[in-house]
Amino acid sequence: MDKENLNVSHLAWCGLIALHTARQDGFVNSPAQDNLFLTRWLATAEKQRRFGRKLASDISWLLREGRGKGLRADLPGKLDYLWRAGNGNLQAQNDLFRLQHALHAVKLTGWIYMVLAESEWSGRRQLRLSPSVSGIYLERRALDTGFDEHGRQRIALPVRITGELTGLDVLLNRSGWRRVPAGEDGQMHHLLAESFSDA
Repeated sequence: MDKENLNVSHLAWCGLIALHTARQDGFVNSPAQDNLFLTRWLATAEKQRRFGRKLASDISWLLREGRGKGLRADLPGKLDYLWRAGNGNLQAQNDLFRLQHALHAVKLTGWIYMVLAESEWSGRRQLRLSPSVSGIYLERRALDTGFDEHGRQRIALPVRITGELTGLDVLLNRSGWRRVPAGEDGQMHHLLAESFSDA
């Protein structure tokens, strides 16, 4: 585990423990109060420089999410993802679990995530994707057949992606997945687990 992930994991753990304590003490009783509490906690952490300079951008991003999206920011969910991704437990899970975790994280950042029926994936009724909207789109049939009974990847998963690929790659890599371009249109890719080999 690299030091950057360990630091982000520590930040997330501290935030989750602070939230849990506030819930136990009766200061926080609803999802809206969760968001308000964590936004204030992050603002105080930023102001007092409780965490290293390397985490300043992570704290700023979480604050922007909390202030800008309100309840939709799901700050507890984001902190939980950062904690699981950084503490090493996530890598011990099977491929399917780690993919679900990565896609949940992608949704938390505001991306659209959709599983498409075969008719929406190709043919006359194929869903038209806007390059200006950040989204990740998987085919249902490939998802259904892409994993064995133990959750290990069996086939390269075709996926269409629109949006900023660099940020997506970071989230995928933290969950033990990677993206490989698979088409000339720039939208078609394959998702591959670290352990996957098609040889």
